[in-house]
Amino acid sequence: MTQQVTKSKKDRDGDITGLCGAAWSHTKSQAVTNIGADRWAYSVLAAGQTTYVRVGTRNGKDYLTTNADSTGRNNLDNLPDC
Repeated sequence: MTQQVTKSKKDRDGDITGLCGAAWSHTKSQAVTNIGADRWAYSVLAAGQTTYVRVGTRNGKDYLTTNADSTGRNNLDNLPDC
């Protein structure tokens, strides 16, 4: 099942700490687990383009990001805050 992400939660450093949709919100930990277990997929629709959220790893820590495409408007960093 795919959840459409419309907002993101960020900490003071700008790191994504959660994802939110119309009637739901998941912490980063929940989203990482859901993606890893193929329980949920998360997508962002902006400027007529859909991209999917994926889990990346930096310095041994998981983070949430969107697949690269031709617009930045659907990047998690650019979404309104939850």
